[in-house]
Amino acid sequence: MGVAVRLSGVSKKFGSFAANSNISLSVEKGTIHALVGENGAGKSTLTKIIYGIHLPTSGEMVIQGKTVHFTSPREAIKAGIGMVHQHFMLVPELSVVENIILGHEQTSLFGPLSLKNTKALILKDAEAYGLALDPDALVASLSIGEQQRVEILKLLFRQADIMIFDEPTAVLTPSETERLFATLRSLRDKGKTIILITHKLDEVLAVADAVSVMRNGEIVGTVPAASVTKPELARMMVGRSVLLRVTNPPASPGETILNIKRLRFRTPQGEERLHDLTLNVRAGEIYGIAGVEGNGQSELLQALWGLAPVGSVISGEATLKGHSLIGKKPAEIALMGVSHTPENRLRHAVVLEYTIAENLLFGRHREPAFHKGIGFNSRTIKSYTEAMISDFDIRCSSPERQPLSALSGGNQQKVVLARELNRPGISLLILAQPARGVDIGAIETIHKKIIEARKSGMAILLVSSELEEIIALSTRIGCLYKGSIRHEFSQEEVALKREAEHEFEKEIGLHIT
Repeated sequence: MGVAVRLSGVSKKFGSFAANSNISLSVEKGTIHALVGENGAGKSTLTKIIYGIHLPTSGEMVIQGKTVHFTSPREAIKAGIGMVHQHFMLVPELSVVENIILGHEQTSLFGPLSLKNTKALILKDAEAYGLALDPDALVASLSIGEQQRVEILKLLFRQADIMIFDEPTAVLTPSETERLFATLRSLRDKGKTIILITHKLDEVLAVADAVSVMRNGEIVGTVPAASVTKPELARMMVGRSVLLRVTNPPASPGETILNIKRLRFRTPQGEERLHDLTLNVRAGEIYGIAGVEGNGQSELLQALWGLAPVGSVISGEATLKGHSLIGKKPAEIALMGVSHTPENRLRHAVVLEYTIAENLLFGRHREPAFHKGIGFNSRTIKSYTEAMISDFDIRCSSPERQPLSALSGGNQQKVVLARELNRPGISLLILAQPARGVDIGAIETIHKKIIEARKSGMAILLVSSELEEIIALSTRIGCLYKGSIRHEFSQEEVALKREAEHEFEKEIGLHIT
């Protein structure tokens, strides 16, 4: 059908750093072309060049047979290119139709804006591509999957023929993912060209026609999806064989460390987010909480880590070895032997402008081992930093000078985990989305470290929207739905069903949707 996008010798430098180096890539019209690679491989930079966000330092870009030099996304949009970002670009307070036309309103100067014809166009596209939505609904009232449909309808309204999707399934349920894939196939079958960025290789093989693999800012190969395996793709991405599934030997749980009984949580707006939540976590086990985001995970984490608004926990209890966690401050909870990796590392776990060494020390800076007299012991801090970088394979050049912002997302996450897993005297580790947005090589390292912590006798509460991660790591699994554990899979059930992973995902999905 011809070539929709052709890049020749495209490079992009930020100062002396080369994010993309001599990229040559062809994307065929009417295909789904996946772009995969480790965090920091250059995928996002490349698609931002195609979408006009970044100007290339050198090279040529041809779109639909025409050489182009985009200086803004608006120019890319005019050329028929659209992009759905990982974090949706929607205004919650506006309706579906208002979000779709935002920035592309067609009216005379000072003339009224008529939405009647626009709604008709939206409904026509929604029906054609299986994107059922109420044009008058407020975006704030929509689920994550429905918000994604708004983004797709926005591209269709702008008549985009080339559509870029950045990690589109990151926050979707399994059923929403299947619906998205059906939509992508429908778009492709009607002549649209899809460029798909994802780190989930199973999804690549399920939906893509071709796959280009990036490593260190370069394209290392492009292959038909039908003729490549998941281990082969992983090897191309990382440059070595990758353990796709962590070895998880049977657990021997000990005493109960965390005990939650009939916990109820009400927001300041009066919405009850946890309803009689009951569970316990024992030493030497991983209790995995599976569920669609928004069913009380965030409120549970707030309650356990001392971040809940005053009065929000209205009844029930959460105790650590018999001592209440409710109402205490995070520093007090940490001293009780709790460590925590939050859902949003950028907001609650790191300071991007600070160095890697400083971020590794946050929260541990009061420990006597890091002090000498009235100041810090620079030799001890240096030794500790080097050990963490080596042990967790943190890819960096100068930890004492390099800001954390210079690292990829996966390496930033490894900094957080290195710091939290190595706190002295931990009896409970709370992990929230430990591998979110992390590439397959970093996931391997992170999962190994979590299993090592469990084997050392630590009690671990794992909250993740990734069912594959929950199944691979958990000793027991609780399915969270509307603020309570709807079903719990015992240690024996998890061990028995882990081998049939795909079927187990479906079974868990029945309890969380």
